[in-house]
Amino acid sequence: MIESDQGTKAGGESRVSPPPRTADEGLWSFFGEVIRFTLIALLFIVPIRMFIAQPFIVSGASMHPTFETGEYLIVDELTYHMREPVRGDVVIFRFPQDPSKYFIKRIIGRPGETLISDKNSLSVTTKEGATVRVDEPYVVEAAPSAFTVTLKDTEYFVMGDNRRASLDSRVFGPVPREYIVGRALLRLLPPTKIATFPGALTEFATED
Repeated sequence: MIESDQGTKAGGESRVSPPPRTADEGLWSFFGEVIRFTLIALLFIVPIRMFIAQPFIVSGASMHPTFETGEYLIVDELTYHMREPVRGDVVIFRFPQDPSKYFIKRIIGRPGETLISDKNSLSVTTKEGATVRVDEPYVVEAAPSAFTVTLKDTEYFVMGDNRRASLDSRVFGPVPREYIVGRALLRLLPPTKIATFPGALTEFATED
């Protein structure tokens, strides 16, 4: 009901007053607001966590010095729904031998390509038949290994930047496309290393 402190006289200022509440009604109202706020938050947070981005913490030395243990990353899960991973991308994927575990590595070979590695170089023959040498400025200390592998149309070859301490496609084989979760979008911790697209090839670009 709307009451006027001026009665019903024309021009009086009207005010709206909520009805008085008992202590129990006030308590239930508070819990109702909390529940409503929680539901609204979940409607936004859950889809973001499931389909757009989610946090991961780096553990292990396989990507040293690009990534170190304890670094806090936000992973972009949306981009690869719109385009395919490219060579050089830092990706998070489910370990093919145990999908409950997540690994972070770098894309080296793409579907349909043939990789040839000897003690001195790594080259790739693309699906179009062109052969290119892979430049790897992110590798501080190489671990010479010889292999030749041809990838299927849904497979990616991944390796860690720390070649001497990385369990990667050289050991467990190519990674199926459906196991790739997303790419490294943000590094939030430590504060001194905050970055967007950490590990991207642009970090290692040098001026001529």
